[in-house]
Amino acid sequence: MVDEDLELERDLGEATIVYEEPDEGTVRKTVPNEHIAYFQDHWILKTDEDDQGNDIVRRIPSKRVHYVERSVEQFEEEVATLVDQVQSFASELRTKLPVGGSSSERTETNSSPLEIDIDEGRDRPDE
Repeated sequence: MVDEDLELERDLGEATIVYEEPDEGTVRKTVPNEHIAYFQDHWILKTDEDDQGNDIVRRIPSKRVHYVERSVEQFEEEVATLVDQVQSFASELRTKLPVGGSSSERTETNSSPLEIDIDEGRDRPDE
């Protein structure tokens, strides 16, 4: 319990993002560092929480962002935090957006490699 209390008191710094909003023009927002991340050519910014405690995020395309400034204690720690956030986000997406049928189907199809014969220089029969 003491470790959790110490972690809550630790200041992770802040980030300021400056970006273009279609209706508002240039917007400048300052948020805690843990509420902003870069993923898939977008800045992801936590803006609120819904009634169930889920994060509400805004995805801002990088082409609309002028800059992001962060206050950090050590740059290496900040990079490691961003990597952890991206991995966590990707893992969460995998559980919410299953691809290729049920998990049991994915396990069966991925249990052995798929072999494909390729004949170089040979035309396809339908050509």
